[in-house]
Amino acid sequence: MKAFLKNYRQSPRKVSLVAGLIKGKRVTEAFVLLKSLPKRASLPVSKLLQSAVSNAKAEGVGTENLYVKNITVDKGIVMKRTMPRARGSASRINKRTSHILINLEEKNVVSLKKEIKKVIKKSKSEKVENDK
Repeated sequence: MKAFLKNYRQSPRKVSLVAGLIKGKRVTEAFVLLKSLPKRASLPVSKLLQSAVSNAKAEGVGTENLYVKNITVDKGIVMKRTMPRARGSASRINKRTSHILINLEEKNVVSLKKEIKKVIKKSKSEKVENDK
């Protein structure tokens, strides 16, 4: 299940800050994180994630076990503009764009159970250490 956004009018450097936060997270966690994030790129990334979830539903995959397997932010086209400067000269302004690709994958039940066991073991070991 994938979705992509091409030529989003924000620099890849800024968008990748948001993308790095949701990589590897469950879809529900990613939505909560994106909603509370004060970055401009969080809204289009959230819409793109919703599109990927809709694509998963169309393929008949359950959405409760989905997680963000991979999210890539690549350089798109660069629109070159000029800005007038002093003494009749001009300088170039580069208006950068981004290509964003989200891949979702369903975590199988076996790996979820293993993760739960690890968390339980970790919490038990912390409890034993605190009791000492």
